[in-house]
Amino acid sequence: MSFLTETQRKSVLQAVLKVIGDKFINPGSPPPNGGGLDNQYGEAIRGANDPETFEAAMNKLLQALGISHTGFFHETKPRAGGKIALASTFLRAPTQDGDRWVFQDVHPGGAAHRAGIAPGDILLRVNGTEIEAPTPLSFQLGENYQVELRRVDNSVVKFEISLPGSKEKKRPLIVPEQVVNAEKLSDGVGVIRISMFPGVLGMDVARDISRAVQELDTSRLIFDLRGNSGGGIGCLRVMSLFCPDARGVGYSLGKKQIANGTSKESLPRFGRIPSSKLQVIPLALRFATAGRAIAIFSEGLGPRKHHGKTVILVNEHSASATEMVAAFASEERLAHLVGVKTPGRLVGASSFKVGFGYRVALPVAAYFTWVGKNLEGVGVAPDTDLPIGFEDLRAGRDPQLESALAIASAM
Repeated sequence: MSFLTETQRKSVLQAVLKVIGDKFINPGSPPPNGGGLDNQYGEAIRGANDPETFEAAMNKLLQALGISHTGFFHETKPRAGGKIALASTFLRAPTQDGDRWVFQDVHPGGAAHRAGIAPGDILLRVNGTEIEAPTPLSFQLGENYQVELRRVDNSVVKFEISLPGSKEKKRPLIVPEQVVNAEKLSDGVGVIRISMFPGVLGMDVARDISRAVQELDTSRLIFDLRGNSGGGIGCLRVMSLFCPDARGVGYSLGKKQIANGTSKESLPRFGRIPSSKLQVIPLALRFATAGRAIAIFSEGLGPRKHHGKTVILVNEHSASATEMVAAFASEERLAHLVGVKTPGRLVGASSFKVGFGYRVALPVAAYFTWVGKNLEGVGVAPDTDLPIGFEDLRAGRDPQLESALAIASAM
């Protein structure tokens, strides 16, 4: 890919600023000043002399918007942070090697897990370059990386990590081989770990979640959503398994609906994940003009023996659609939350072409819980606040899971 001329870089910048003016949404905040953004960041963007510097300068402008779900990337060579690329989250910690990133939630089937990386491993170098926290982790999808780690026994080892390419041009994404994993613990407690909610309609993940509940066949459940990066409406299946009836979960509004003061009662109602492709067509027709403005209701799946005996694990990496789940359970008192406060990264985003193969991703819809709370920048606080520290990870301890098991067993 040949790099852009200064005139072309200027054209892309103007296209980005136009999309921000036309589409960007941040409820409760004044609209961004395009001229001010240009004055502050334009010179660095127009003067960038290579793709990496150009993308970094553009992403710095987007960070100034002060909201999640923003990004700037090229369709042919998308990049993603470590959480998406490796299907793993990281804890910043002082170590014997200095301030480093420590692997925290390592999701089964993800790139880090396939390479043999485990929670507690300390990241030292990537392709020979020293990585010190808080330097952000960024990887080009579809490439191989040499990663050097300090393991929990203090040995230093090297791994080669192969990252698959993104199948989605609109937003770089890697889906682990298996996003739903289940096992039965002691005292008849089942734990279901969900690493993300892939798919716009979430048909596959919803099916896998229901199958896991059925196969566990337990009266007490733990949903482990730690490190879950969110995704689509497949999260509705988890919420629907908390209660027997169809009840309001939340609603989303676009820029137009917020400006018009649209009420949640007037929005199109989504309350069932389709079970077959035949059900997708009438659903698509029904919501064709709704865009992101919809009201979400639980599916009304009927009574389950685990109702009232459910625990949810969340942490600072449980974002987006995962926070919808946590907020619904918390507001309706349907489950006990254990862990730490979620990050408050909950908006609906889309990406837009801005020329020469580049795309900009921006929030275009705001999500509110059924009682009207906007969780962006706020997050959801657990009932039992219990962090995991560096020493826990290095020793292989999981106090959050232990607490969840004790709480579930006593229900």
